[in-house]
Amino acid sequence: MAAFEYIKDPNEIYRQSFATVEKEAELERLPEDMRSVATRLVHSCGMIDILDDLAFSSEAVSAGQKALHAGCNIYCDVEMVKSGIIKKFLPENATSICTLNDARVPGHAEEIGNTRSAAAVDFWDNLAGSIVVVGNAPTALFRLLERVNQGESKPALVIGIPVGFIGASESKQALTENSLGIEFITVHGRRGGSAMASAVLNAIAVEARK
Repeated sequence: MAAFEYIKDPNEIYRQSFATVEKEAELERLPEDMRSVATRLVHSCGMIDILDDLAFSSEAVSAGQKALHAGCNIYCDVEMVKSGIIKKFLPENATSICTLNDARVPGHAEEIGNTRSAAAVDFWDNLAGSIVVVGNAPTALFRLLERVNQGESKPALVIGIPVGFIGASESKQALTENSLGIEFITVHGRRGGSAMASAVLNAIAVEARK
């Protein structure tokens, strides 16, 4: 059997991957504190042009870092987002939470006439000062915005990057246009996903440790 020539050292793969992103992406067009976020975002999906759709509020990164230092809850719409968050990057007192599989969710979804993902958001009990990471379900992002609109305390940061053809673009647009003062990071359009969303949180967590 023929042997393939490829890099086998994980550290070298990691180094070259990030060096490639920094070489090919136009990171200088971004504020300095967003460059590490952009680098990990591109690395998570392999698409340099994803930065054309990147949108964020001016204090998003600093708000996320402060929340992590305070030991915030990190609410995730799906288990894949939660699994993608690298625990060693987080402060010991920061906790990632996903309520999608809570036994109460199916019944509550029927009661409110919405998806399980949206229903699960109603069991995020302490939103004040939290970080919300949505990588899959537009309905979860819409439901979060509804709750804050109805008077619920707002998170410190919302990373809203749901993927899909129905509702994804619209939910992200609603996030960026929110008049509630919610700090946010998103990727406009249909593209998104759990890997991208968790990569953004990981980037903020890494920088917060420095």
